[in-house]
Amino acid sequence: MTGVDSTGTSIAHEDAPLPPVELAIMPGVQMFQVWGTEGPLSSPLSDPKPDNAVFFPGPGGTRFGLFRLPPEDSAEPDAEPGAEPHEPSADAATLESQVAEAEAKVPGLLGVFEPDAPGMHRTRSIDYVIVIEGDLWVELDNGTEIHLPPGTCVVQNGARHGWRNHGKVPATLAYVILDAQQPAQGH
Repeated sequence: MTGVDSTGTSIAHEDAPLPPVELAIMPGVQMFQVWGTEGPLSSPLSDPKPDNAVFFPGPGGTRFGLFRLPPEDSAEPDAEPGAEPHEPSADAATLESQVAEAEAKVPGLLGVFEPDAPGMHRTRSIDYVIVIEGDLWVELDNGTEIHLPPGTCVVQNGARHGWRNHGKVPATLAYVILDAQQPAQGH
């Protein structure tokens, strides 16, 4: 992260590894919350600090980060060929603990996900996404999936979607989330 010192000279304000955020409710997923802003932007900053108090930005806010998804399991080891995989069901206390952990580490993230459609969600934002490693697919309504090989850029305009990794290796996307106003009803 760059900054400007008291004399107006450009400096490296911070140069350190960013540890991933990992959640028990999303095994294998890693999130790297690089930067966030709220309200009007100003630059240069003499003491830059990210504003990532909640996962999604508020009015006029932005978020920048990386999201790494593990490959989906194609089937359980003892399953019949072609059988649908299933997640082991967590008891209520475990699920409650996992939700609390997620809310503590990335407030607001789980609230956008649909409980009856794993991974599907809609946000009040415009997101710029670049697939930087691995292969991803974005699922849209009616099960439509679009393959996103490395280097693919996506502008996500508030559409209902879910990120899928049908590949064999972890896939990473870089994202910039921009808060967006919602259109008035009937427009």
